[in-house]
Amino acid sequence: MNTWKENWEESKKHYLDWWNHKGLVISMWEHLEKEGAPHEPVKAPEKAKDWNQFWFDPAWRARNLHYQLSGSSLKADILPVANTHLGPGSLAACLGADLKGGEDTIWIKHNPDFKGPIKLDEANQWWQLHLNLLRECKKRSGGKYFVGCPDLIEGLDTLAGLRGTDQVLMDMILQPEMLEQQLQQVNNLYFEVFDRIYEIIREGDEMAFCYFSLWAPGKVSKLQSDISGMISEDDFRRFALPYLREQCQKIEYTLYHLDGVDAIRHLDAVLEIEELNAVQWTPGVGEPQGGDPCWYSLYEKILDKGKSVMPCWVEPEELEPLLDHIGAEGVHILVHFRSEKDIDKALKITDKYR
Repeated sequence: MNTWKENWEESKKHYLDWWNHKGLVISMWEHLEKEGAPHEPVKAPEKAKDWNQFWFDPAWRARNLHYQLSGSSLKADILPVANTHLGPGSLAACLGADLKGGEDTIWIKHNPDFKGPIKLDEANQWWQLHLNLLRECKKRSGGKYFVGCPDLIEGLDTLAGLRGTDQVLMDMILQPEMLEQQLQQVNNLYFEVFDRIYEIIREGDEMAFCYFSLWAPGKVSKLQSDISGMISEDDFRRFALPYLREQCQKIEYTLYHLDGVDAIRHLDAVLEIEELNAVQWTPGVGEPQGGDPCWYSLYEKILDKGKSVMPCWVEPEELEPLLDHIGAEGVHILVHFRSEKDIDKALKITDKYR
């Protein structure tokens, strides 16, 4: 790759070490504007006519992402990646749900009339959008940055996006065997969709994932079960864990997104997945965020089990106390940077730990 990121070889080593539970990565959620000249002069696209064009016009969105990245800071280990997400859980849309673009995100709208079967229809407009968007972005990137894998999501969360959360929870009680069959169908389709996306976006064998600044020398994915906050430990072990384990066995580099304090009760089960590489922690709205000392013991537990860890939304002033407490081996921190000056200060701190 002839990437815009000048220190890519150094950052690549940091990522590789982190996957192997022995390195430190300092990055951020999304990007911020760089100081000085852009990486390359790129003309801004015309303003989007509406939210529909902003999110769902592949050619316009590829131009906009290219423009935004040309002026984005790629200091520290910030990943040069185009965020092609089509909503959190867009696999559900490929299988029959709907998408609705808004000011801040794309919403997944379940299909109340869905009766099955669960299958991938090549003519599905949202599946075709995935393919067209990724191809447009890849064509425009020219090796200057990675084209990220959209946030497909899997398992129970995908079924909830397709059929509705209430229906899935009722099926756990009334039709558990049928639910297990559907979950396996979703997993099988996930692998089909993921592999086809990988073939479009990969750089050699390398790829990047849109969310949580993920790069790996092979296939990489973020896994989750946000619905787990509503279910028991026994139900998680029956209806989530087997399918997550299968994903970790088939995808070489995996990060589990642990979302919200109600999901912490399932952490022990997640940590039992031998092939899982790392765990990311999102405290949730109204909770202290990732750099707060109240989460130090959670990070230590994850590290003690041989998994790497990813604290998120860490404030710059929280960085040094966090590293002092949990160390810098197998730690990937998404810092809430507001400027390149913040990044420079953070690098002076982290030099002491490297």
